[in-house]
Amino acid sequence: MCLSSQPFHFSISFHSSQYIILLYVQRQSSSKMAASSAAVLVRYCLLLLCAAAAAVAQEVVVPPPHDEDSDTVLQSSSSSNYCLSWRLGAETNNVRGWWTVPAQCCGYIQAYMAGSGQYQRDVDLIVDQIMGHASNVAASIATGAAGDEGGGGDDGLDAWVLDVDDTCLSNMLYYKTRRSYGCLPYEPLSFRAWASKARSPAIPAVLGLFNYLRDAGFKVFLVTGRDAEALGDATRLNLLRQGFVGYHRLILRTASYRGQSGEVYKSEMRRQVMDEGYRIWGNVGDQWSDLLGHSLGNRTFKLPNPMYFVP
Repeated sequence: MCLSSQPFHFSISFHSSQYIILLYVQRQSSSKMAASSAAVLVRYCLLLLCAAAAAVAQEVVVPPPHDEDSDTVLQSSSSSNYCLSWRLGAETNNVRGWWTVPAQCCGYIQAYMAGSGQYQRDVDLIVDQIMGHASNVAASIATGAAGDEGGGGDDGLDAWVLDVDDTCLSNMLYYKTRRSYGCLPYEPLSFRAWASKARSPAIPAVLGLFNYLRDAGFKVFLVTGRDAEALGDATRLNLLRQGFVGYHRLILRTASYRGQSGEVYKSEMRRQVMDEGYRIWGNVGDQWSDLLGHSLGNRTFKLPNPMYFVP
């Protein structure tokens, strides 16, 4: 229409956001204007197009494209933050009585235990703290200063207590293959089958700690909730294979203590050790049930383990 040679009169009307352009057309009656009307018509058409474009630019807001990857990152970040808080709560014994890792944290715990190296770094840091305490105690005993903290000397009664599972020996391979790093419920029979193979590797930093304690003259007691009848021989073999040689005594759960909670059982085992005259300078475990109760000794140390909870 805009290229017609006929003279026209124009008016513009915009409607809502659709910007409908209405051209009011009125044929000119004067033939004298015909020659110039075509050029005028072209200019008017251009002006109309420019006005319409400006109006659209002012009023139409184009939303940014939806980025599904950004949503995924935000959700992943939120989940990771929750799982970090959950792990902190579990390690500080504020989250209790949990039997599996929260479903949304399975990937996080797997990455923590086996993917990022953070678990090993955490263990190394804590063992450094234990070594510092042990060396201070050894120095105090050598100079006689340990008497202010409960004795110590050349009587051979200075002792340490170490847990076995996931303190001395790592069961991470079992928890990877059978429990998805704690995301599936505990299966006593499958764990017994795993432990009976005597293939659990040593946790390197703890093996180094064990060797230091032994060489420094401490009596090292390994106290475990493993059943003496079912797993006693396998546990001794596993410890031997992994270099835990020279401990003073391995204490396993006998029939008379079956059914007791970890806290009650281990408290009783420590009490018996102390009743024999031993001074427990340090107590190390990966579960709070290793470290609570009575007869705790001079100091306790908690190694990380967000894969399971033992009451």
